[in-house]
Formats: sequence, structure tokens, C-alpha cells
Amino acid sequence: MAEIPLPDDLGERFTRLAEVIGALRERCPWTGALTHESLLEYLVEETYELVEAVEGGTSGPGRAEELRGELGDVLLQVMLHARLQQESGSFSVADVIDSLTAKMIRRNPHVFRPDGSLREECGDSGIAAIEQAWDEAKKAETPSRTSPFEGIPAGLPALLLAAKTLSRARRAGRREPPEPASTVEFSDENELGDVLFSLVGRASEQGLDAETALRAAVRRYTAEDAGT
Repeated sequence: MAEIPLPDDLGERFTRLAEVIGALRERCPWTGALTHESLLEYLVEETYELVEAVEGGTSGPGRAEELRGELGDVLLQVMLHARLQQESGSFSVADVIDSLTAKMIRRNPHVFRPDGSLREECGDSGIAAIEQAWDEAKKAETPSRTSPFEGIPAGLPALLLAAKTLSRARRAGRREPPEPASTVEFSDENELGDVLFSLVGRASEQGLDAETALRAAVRRYTAEDAGT
């Protein structure tokens, strides 16, 4: 992929956004009353709107315009949360940027040297090797974590929770969940979606909650792993 130059005034634009957020916190009663807790519903809503924009399937200028708007709404949430912390004397959005930059350098040694400079060649690192390096960096950052499942948000939707749990398990070399009595090969995501939709319908007819059932299955899987 060819290198894409950044706008010369990117720093000025970002600084102006931070100034606008600061002015709103100081001068707008509604924005000034926001808290981390009261912002959460907007963060969830804006994130789902971004997901919808990505999955919408449209293309061209219309989709780009929608994505730009939704990305801006998510960025607003980041800026507000960072501003609240700055007001409490904890950290600012500049610290968030510095922390994220350092993490991306640290977790991608196939691209960056430890000092942040680019490697001349990225080598032939495959996806598995890249994921392994990422996981090793995370372990070094949080040595107190002993399970590959620690850090997965328990509040994720059940399907996403299951997928994330299984991905972590595979990368850590943990056992696969037991196979059902009959296995089905899916030709594409449409077919898989139809099967999942049908399963949810059948569960509902029997008075079962598919979301609760899958979440419980994930808990059983991670609990059994913790006991081994």
C-alpha cells in the first residue's frame, strides 16, 4: 500500500476541536453537566450507528459522507471523556494520543523498532506471527493476567462474546468447544445467518432466550478452562 501523506494542518485542526470541546464544557449548561456515566448511552448509540453505516452496503460519496459523520460522532465521545479526565487533573487527550501511539509501536514490532522508527523491511511475518507478537506484548503490559479470556468485556452481545472468546482460545492454544452431534458446512455468511436466525426462532418458540443461552455457554467454557 502506498504511503498516504497527512494534512499539514492536522495538528491545528485537532487542537481547534479540543478548544471547541473545552468551550462547550465551560459555557454550555447541557455539555457542562455531562459525566462519564451519562455519556455511556451516547457512546453505545454512536458506535452502533457507525456499525450500521459500515454494514449499510452503500458505496460512493454518499457512504463516505455518512462514515465521516459517524466517525466524528464517535470521536466526540472520546474527546468528551478525555476532557472530563483533564478537568479532574488526571490526563488529557494528548496523553490518550501518546499512550495509543506507544501501544501501537510496542505491539507491532514487525513494522516499528522499539524507538518508534520504521523498519526498512517488514519481513515475511504471517498473520499468526503478528497476532502472537501482539499477544506477547499485551502479556508484558498486564503480567497479572493469567487467562487469555481476561479483558474480554462481559457485556458484549452474546455472538460477539462467543467469537472473541474462541478467537482468544485458539490463539492461546486452548481446547476447542465440543462439536455438536451433527456438523454443517456453510457456503457463505448468508447461509450461516439464515441458520442462526432459524435457531433463534426455534428457541423463542420453546420459550428459550438465545442470547442468555449462548452467554451461559461461553461462561461454562471459560470456567472449565480456568479449572484445567
